[in-house]
Amino acid sequence: MGDDGRVAGAVGGGVATYRRVLVLPGLAPLYAIGFAARLPVTATGVVLTLHVAIGLDQGFAAAGLVGGAVTAGIALGAPFVGRLVDRHGLRRVLVLCGLAQAVFWGMVPFLDAAALVPAALGAGLLAPPAFAVVRQSLAASVPAEHQRPAFALDAMSTEVAYAVGPALGTLVVLTLPGTGTWLVGAAFVVATIALGWLDPPVRAAGRRPGEHPAPPVRTWLRGGMLVALASTAAAILMLTATELSVVAMLTARDETAWFALANTVWCAASLVGGWIYGAAQRPPPTAVLLGLLALGSLPVALGGPWWTLTLLLVPAGAFCAPALAAAAETVGRLAPDDARGVATGLHGSALMVGATVAAPLTGVLIDGVAPAAAVAVAAGITLLVAAVAALVTGTRTGSRGR
Repeated sequence: MGDDGRVAGAVGGGVATYRRVLVLPGLAPLYAIGFAARLPVTATGVVLTLHVAIGLDQGFAAAGLVGGAVTAGIALGAPFVGRLVDRHGLRRVLVLCGLAQAVFWGMVPFLDAAALVPAALGAGLLAPPAFAVVRQSLAASVPAEHQRPAFALDAMSTEVAYAVGPALGTLVVLTLPGTGTWLVGAAFVVATIALGWLDPPVRAAGRRPGEHPAPPVRTWLRGGMLVALASTAAAILMLTATELSVVAMLTARDETAWFALANTVWCAASLVGGWIYGAAQRPPPTAVLLGLLALGSLPVALGGPWWTLTLLLVPAGAFCAPALAAAAETVGRLAPDDARGVATGLHGSALMVGATVAAPLTGVLIDGVAPAAAVAVAAGITLLVAAVAALVTGTRTGSRGR
């Protein structure tokens, strides 16, 4: 992160830095409503998994198909939804997405596992762009000098949403078996209404949806943009592989119950890292942060008792939020104003692709070799992407730019 003085300055000056971001017009309600809107999205996977595996008693294989369908739908649909936002404006798209979620979640209790697969795919294709809208608005409306802490706050908010959402979803499904899915659908509807009411700016001031033709994708989907998307996918692959490997290591020692504590420490380290990154005057570039994420996660392969794994997750977590925030900031900065919805949609797809690749790859390595091998392979892939990113962008450790 730099010398001790710079880090101490980042920690000490962080409150003032973030205060300047939060007093910008519309930013505080954007973070608050965006966080609430993300909760049902983060809960979707676990809710559908538990509903199929336990509620329908169809087992986890069938549940995996349903969960995979909704994930694939989100990955494929995010750029499409972003293009609709670019052409027709946010509110019209939210109406479409809100209706789609209301229909899907209303039907879930009446569908068997086989019917849920195509239905979940359709729901994923029209998932509300809760994550993309916040990032698109930050890129469009936040002055350049405040964008780093703004995106760091977004990354920290995402971290908390992924900790809270699945827990709430699990509670709903187990407390209200069958009909609990209606509550999830209601949350989606309320979230889309709240986002529509806020209607945050998603393009530069004075530009209306569809006023100017979007530039061809080939003119901006190259170089730095491709690096940022690849870095996003690699970071999520590293995080997913680490999470699954830690669960496997703890389970092998009959210490699975300690995962909640280990995960909490991991998330806390990420929040601290994100805070320091956003407040730092000269943070490392994206490629360096990605490399540090891989190197910080590699010691997790050493395994050991629960308390050892918990401590090893601290350096692994310290670079999670910074790496993701840096990549998201780059996507927002490089995206053309009239194609920003597509670009942030592609960023969302990169997140999904990273998780989708990581899950089966990690599972095969855990079962066929060892959890340590899954961490090592994921770290190797992430380091390779970081090296390519450094070559493409001309990054050097300590450089100012990204």
